[in-house]
Amino acid sequence: MTALSGEVRVAAVQLEMRAATPQAHLDRMHANVRLASGYGADFILFPEWHTLQMLASRPCLEPAAAMDWLSDQTDTLTQALAAMAKAENITIIGGAHPMRDGNRLQNCSPIALPDGTLILKPKLHPTPDERGVWGIQGGNHMDAFETPKARAGVAICYDSEFPEPVRRIADQGAGILFVPYYTETRHGHFRVRHCCQARAVENQTYVVTAGLFGEIGGVANAARGYAQSAIYTPCDLGFAHDGIAAQAEPNCDEVIFADLDLGRIARVREDGHVRNLADRRTDLYRIGWTGASGS
Repeated sequence: MTALSGEVRVAAVQLEMRAATPQAHLDRMHANVRLASGYGADFILFPEWHTLQMLASRPCLEPAAAMDWLSDQTDTLTQALAAMAKAENITIIGGAHPMRDGNRLQNCSPIALPDGTLILKPKLHPTPDERGVWGIQGGNHMDAFETPKARAGVAICYDSEFPEPVRRIADQGAGILFVPYYTETRHGHFRVRHCCQARAVENQTYVVTAGLFGEIGGVANAARGYAQSAIYTPCDLGFAHDGIAAQAEPNCDEVIFADLDLGRIARVREDGHVRNLADRRTDLYRIGWTGASGS
């Protein structure tokens, strides 16, 4: 297990939806990856559902047909991410994209490590809209993953609003949680924002968010998005006074950066003003995991 030590630089891409062919969208992603790598980032996070923009090249498909076509782009996307990660020596958390697991359609985060290794992390909790319109089903595993720089976890959008699985990732030694999201209203954005800030406090961890905003025509169920991406910290001495290391302007296409001291996470968990992980009353309550484990 990677120790909680050293400093890492993280980048989060707040992305405006633009009509694009698959190749044009991948080129835009690579431009952001090169930018982040050029500024010395160890990690870059993209938003949830960013590949909806590819559907502009197949306008007016019904939702089921749109998901079939988009899931067929999975190999193209993951191979491109692996090549980008190797070329730029960076870990890419590739947002979230619909993928087939047998007959099950899931919303998964593809993660590419600097050596080209690919890891897939499914969304556990599809929203009612994702289930009802797109036929998305929830995954059944949520574990931390190793990178060359840090042990980390992913909670895709709505998953960040459930404390239990995120606590599992913290208990597995992760010091950073990545949250790609796509919310259609300010209400939805602030649900994710406030829950991510709560996860940062209760797990004494960093939380990096990246959101999708704007709209494109001709894509069924792709409503106008609202985003203000941010990088959150625990609220204790040695961290940002307001628990926000960096944040984007609302609904602006930009990349934000922050340098995160992982050793500080280890120290605050052991000797902070409060010790949320250590002070749990496991004699009174505990969380049991009945799902699968796996990468």
